[in-house]
Amino acid sequence: MQTVILAAGKGTRMRPLTEAVPKPMLPVADRPLCAHAVDAAVEAGASELVFVVGYGADTVREYFGDQYRGVEVSYAVQTEQRGTADALSAAVELLSGEFAVLNGDSLYPAAGLRRLFESGPAIATATVEDPTAYGVVSTAAGDRVTEIVEKPDDPPTRLANAGAYVFPASARSWLDVDASERGEFELTDVVAHTIEETAVTAVQLSRWLDVGHPWELLAANEQELDTLDRRIAGTVADDATLEGSVVVEQGATVESGVVIEGPALVRKGASVGPNAYVRGATVVGEGCHIGHGVEVKNTVMLPEAAVPHLSYVGDSLIGHGANLGAGTQVANLRHDGATVKQTVAETRRSTGRRKYGAVVGPGAKTGVNTSIAPGVVLGADARTDPGESVCRDRRPDT
Repeated sequence: MQTVILAAGKGTRMRPLTEAVPKPMLPVADRPLCAHAVDAAVEAGASELVFVVGYGADTVREYFGDQYRGVEVSYAVQTEQRGTADALSAAVELLSGEFAVLNGDSLYPAAGLRRLFESGPAIATATVEDPTAYGVVSTAAGDRVTEIVEKPDDPPTRLANAGAYVFPASARSWLDVDASERGEFELTDVVAHTIEETAVTAVQLSRWLDVGHPWELLAANEQELDTLDRRIAGTVADDATLEGSVVVEQGATVESGVVIEGPALVRKGASVGPNAYVRGATVVGEGCHIGHGVEVKNTVMLPEAAVPHLSYVGDSLIGHGANLGAGTQVANLRHDGATVKQTVAETRRSTGRRKYGAVVGPGAKTGVNTSIAPGVVLGADARTDPGESVCRDRRPDT
């Protein structure tokens, strides 16, 4: 089954993390987000992988190369990000016969994709509590799709479009769709045309996660870190304590007095300690540093980030090369017990999480004894003054 991976978007809702890394290549446990979808596709029987790339294309090419896990890889370039149907159009000349399409920013179970590949034409669905943020699928006679409606105010079902499809070969001529209200060319319109032309099967996934916002990147790491087997290949001090599912990669260092409670991953070139405490679903990225007296809980640190001295960081995302000055405290809990909100694309959104800290952009730096309120975003290369309490987002380079 030829499988197209959509990996060209700018990831604007994931900013500022995507200022340095394209969204498909953000870390989820021990590999990029996109690699999880690709691995599931390979295990499901993908015979060829076709990546649609755009923003950060070289990063995707460098990771997957011309062959990945024994499967041939090719690339198509979407020069302007004008929607998912436009992205698929970029790859149409590389396709022949029936083909699959996957979103590169979702986590899929391999068994579910295998059923999808065997059921084509087909669309993957997942039952969600609030389907208004998704394409919503209606079915009849068991699993035959009768309709797909994009983000309806009054959803007819709770079946969300999970962003995985198998199209007939004829769908290559159905990609010329009208622009949506957002001014984009949507793949759901191609699905709607397919429903009119032929029988389409709904394949319900037992597990699915759409990773479109920073808090969903945390959720993805919580899910996937739990699947890693304990492995200690790096240098660990004799008096360090490592409990549960902990991976310390070769080239990483865990110093004296450190306590790590898994699931946690310390990547190559990273150093932790002395006397640091790492717990929860935490990724310490390549070349990162956690120093003396620092507690890091349920956090994703991108490569080269540092929390050197006497700080607390909880339920947060720390961008590439960011540095938190001594005594920086990241609050992760509202006193009223409500879910934490974050501003995304100028809109205030609930994260759905009772505990959620900060999103610190690449290259950002905090002054000593900075306090950061829950849900605050520090833009790329932002700065704080010593002793500052940051309760509002800080724009980039300010």
